Amino acid sequence: MSMHEIQPLLTTRMQLGECPLWHAQEAALYWIDIDGCAVHRHHPVSDAHQQWAMPSEPGCIAINAAGGLLVALRSGLALLDTASGKLTVIADAPYDPKTTRFNDGRCDAAGRLWVGSIYEPRDHPNAPLFCVEHGAIRDSGKRATVSNGVAFSPDNKTLYHADTTSHRIFAYEFDLATGNIAGSRLLKQFSTDKLNNYGGRPDGATVDSEGAYWCAMYEGGKILRLSPNGDVLNEIVVPARCPTMMAFGGDDLRTLYITTVSKNRPAAELEQYPLSGCVLTMRVDVPGLPEHAYLV
Repeated sequence: MSMHEIQPLLTTRMQLGECPLWHAQEAALYWIDIDGCAVHRHHPVSDAHQQWAMPSEPGCIAINAAGGLLVALRSGLALLDTASGKLTVIADAPYDPKTTRFNDGRCDAAGRLWVGSIYEPRDHPNAPLFCVEHGAIRDSGKRATVSNGVAFSPDNKTLYHADTTSHRIFAYEFDLATGNIAGSRLLKQFSTDKLNNYGGRPDGATVDSEGAYWCAMYEGGKILRLSPNGDVLNEIVVPARCPTMMAFGGDDLRTLYITTVSKNRPAAELEQYPLSGCVLTMRVDVPGLPEHAYLV
C-alpha cells in the first residue's frame, strides 16, 4: 500500500497524537494529544470536531461503560463526562509524577484497563504496566522503560506489550477470568542500531479480527502487520516519520486511523512530511475488533 491512499482526517496538527479509540455507539473517533494536554473527538459523518483541555498529560483513554471516557492522566485516573465536560478524579497516580506518567493502554474483555507508563529518565526499565479494575490500581509486575503496544488476541488468551526503548514486543499468557499474566515470549526484536538497518521502534498497537498484531514503528515511517508468531505479514508506509498508534473504526471496522507526532521533530522532517502530527486515515482489507469498555 502506498502513501497516496492515506489521507488526513483533519489538517490540525497534534503535538503528540496518541491512543486513537473508535466509539461504535457514538460512531466517533477519540484520541489524545499528550503534550497538548487535550482529548479530541471527531464524527466522520458530520465532520464535527471537539476537544477537552486536561489538567495534565493524558497517557491513554478508554470508553467508560457508564458513559463518557476514562482518562489516564499524569496526575491519576479521571472520568470525563463528554456531555458536560466535567472531569472527576477517581484515583491518584500510583507513581511519582515527577518522573513517571501513564502511557498507552487498552481495556480487556472483562472491563479492566491495562495501562502502561513511561519512566522519563529512561535510564532503566522502571515503568510498570498497571491493571485498573473497578477503580483499584495494581502493578502487574511487568516493567518497561517506555510501555506501549498493549493489545489482546481475539481469543483473549494473549496480552501483547512492547517496550519501545528496548525495541521489543512481548506476548504474555493471559487469563481473562482472573486477569493474571503468566509466561512470556519475545514476539519481535527490532534493530537498535540507528546507523544501520534501522526501521524504527515499536510504539502503539492493535489487533485485527484475524489475530494479526498491527504495530506503529516510531521513526520508521511505517506500520507493520505481524502474525501471532512475529512474522511480518504486511508493511504500510505512512506520510509521517513518527506514527504512534492505530485504531480500527467505521461501521465495518475497516477504516484505520493513525495518530502521529510533530513536536520535537526536525524542521527538515516536518517539511518532508507535512502531515506529521495529523490523524491519518485509510481503508484496509481485514476488519479490526470492537474496543471493550471499562467497567467502573
